[in-house]
Amino acid sequence: MNELGGALRRMRLLHGMKQAYLAELLGVTQTTVSRWERGVLKLSEVQQAAAQRLLAVAPGPAQDAALKRLVESSMRKVHLICDRTHRLLAASPARLADWQADAADFLGKSLFIYASPEIRAAEARLGALGWHEGRLSVLAFETGPNTDPVLPILPGRMLWERIVLADGTAGRLVTAIT
Repeated sequence: MNELGGALRRMRLLHGMKQAYLAELLGVTQTTVSRWERGVLKLSEVQQAAAQRLLAVAPGPAQDAALKRLVESSMRKVHLICDRTHRLLAASPARLADWQADAADFLGKSLFIYASPEIRAAEARLGALGWHEGRLSVLAFETGPNTDPVLPILPGRMLWERIVLADGTAGRLVTAIT
């Protein structure tokens, strides 16, 4: 439930939308939106579908720039990749602290070669789950280590969020959940 709330908050912020405005559009109170985002209250299936429709509006270059700024200023271990090619688009300082190289060494390059077996297995399941068609936009799973000294992946919970970019391609926000 917290993962869905966090995803809702990020998408709302990317669209420059206040909680009160989203609440008005969904026919609920601002307090309800706040509780959803904090994971205190669960969205019904109807509310979840309505929120996804509202926040699925095609983004523009300004939203892409805002997303990059959000990632690069996040206190969490998060990075943004191209959903199709796994090329790194942005990374937070907390994520970069784990890596034994400069971000410039990875920007524009595929990170899939560093994937753990669990990440590879999750990637293989995406088609069957409807990820690429937009039927699934959030996936959380457990991963093990990759044992790579340059770009280590530590065991733990991982969250993937699919985000459509201004050029129509999909991005993937990758967050380590502790």
